[in-house]
Amino acid sequence: MGCAISGVTPKSDGDADAGPPHLSDLHIQMIKDSWKVIRDDIAKVGIIMFVRLFETHPECKDVFFLFRDVEDLERLRTSRELRAHGLRVMSFIEKSVARLDQLERLEALAIELGKSHYRYNAPPKYYSYVGAEFICAVQPILKEQWTPELEEAWKTMFLYVTSLMKQGYQEEERMRLQQESTSPKERPDKRNTVL
Repeated sequence: MGCAISGVTPKSDGDADAGPPHLSDLHIQMIKDSWKVIRDDIAKVGIIMFVRLFETHPECKDVFFLFRDVEDLERLRTSRELRAHGLRVMSFIEKSVARLDQLERLEALAIELGKSHYRYNAPPKYYSYVGAEFICAVQPILKEQWTPELEEAWKTMFLYVTSLMKQGYQEEERMRLQQESTSPKERPDKRNTVL
């Protein structure tokens, strides 16, 4: 589909547990400026992002009950459910951009989203794929405004957010395991899938 990005990964081989990457003031300003253009096409970006995600990483569909068995990409492109989920993800991205100047609020938001993804049975290994597909989807919208520096800024933001989501996922997982180990009753797995 024309985008060479296969994942949002750090440039260095540093420790994955070293914490979230640093967002510079320049990154933040570039992201905010480009978001002003992107937000006019959020429904379109959301659909493109998920169709590309399912095309490049079909295993991700297993997390989505409604799309698990859909092979026809055109059916996905016109799906109201996929459009709704794409808008929810784009809404989260919009909230993230709005909170870039208040990182403690962004941190709380991303950690909570990671916890909910545990409950949806959506493992962290898929999180970076969404950022990569978002970047591919917005490049044509931003046209000549897209630069290597802007790409690096968005990658950094997605790395920051996904590292916090992973932290939330792991916190929820630990809490659930602790509850199960201290509870004498057997509990059915109450986790469900997205959509």
